[in-house]
Amino acid sequence: MRQLYSSYSASISELKKSPTALLNEAGNEPIAILNHNTPSAYLVPSETFERLMEIADDYLLAESVKERLAENETPVRVSLNDL
Repeated sequence: MRQLYSSYSASISELKKSPTALLNEAGNEPIAILNHNTPSAYLVPSETFERLMEIADDYLLAESVKERLAENETPVRVSLNDL
């Protein structure tokens, strides 16, 4: 069985039957949605999803910076007033 990354879980049938009750019960925690006792999705609060997207964006930006620094190009000095 795969590891669950949530303290809360529900079947797809439970989700269909009463999504609001599930959200209220879990509060700000993610809910693992199970299909035949296997996680098929995670339902996360909007604030959590937005934070995850910020983290992913920061990570991708950092990777881009690392790639550019590895190119060993000569940097060009620019004044903020010139921008």
